[in-house]
Amino acid sequence: MALRGRLLRGVRAGAHRGPLARNGFEAPAAIMITSTAFDDGGAMPRSSAGKGVGDNTSPPLRWDGTPPETRQLVLVIDDIDVPLPRPLLHTVAVLDPTVDGVDAGGLRPGASGIRFVRADLGHCGYAGPRPIAGHGAHRYRFHLFAIDKPIADSVTTSKALLATISGHVLARGLLTGTYERS
Repeated sequence: MALRGRLLRGVRAGAHRGPLARNGFEAPAAIMITSTAFDDGGAMPRSSAGKGVGDNTSPPLRWDGTPPETRQLVLVIDDIDVPLPRPLLHTVAVLDPTVDGVDAGGLRPGASGIRFVRADLGHCGYAGPRPIAGHGAHRYRFHLFAIDKPIADSVTTSKALLATISGHVLARGLLTGTYERS
């Protein structure tokens, strides 16, 4: 397994190929996202790593700086270092505008004020890091978008959600964590 990772080490999607790099997601970076589990750019704990690698427990997150006219928040966690043609969306969630963070393990179906849409991995809920062993450190970006309109419950996939919010982003925030398997 680690051999395959080493062979693919130079193959990475890159942020510029992801759906969030398109027009329609530009907005002031006014939202500050923090975690007590890792610093921006730092290593995420094993407890936050995905099934079969760690405990798949979402890290604690806090944010501030959402504009008062925010009608919905959208949280997207992506892996820009996956050896695929574009970044992989691990987790996509719609949050009530009054939510100002989640505790460790709080990104789970049934959590108050959070609704998940189907991400690239075909599931709804938190999906932690599971990079290929030997591929090197992967960057996992926690994007938070403040949206100027409510998002209908009929929006159930990440593709539909991103199309819905494009052009409606009031502000955004970003926290990056890394994870590596030897």
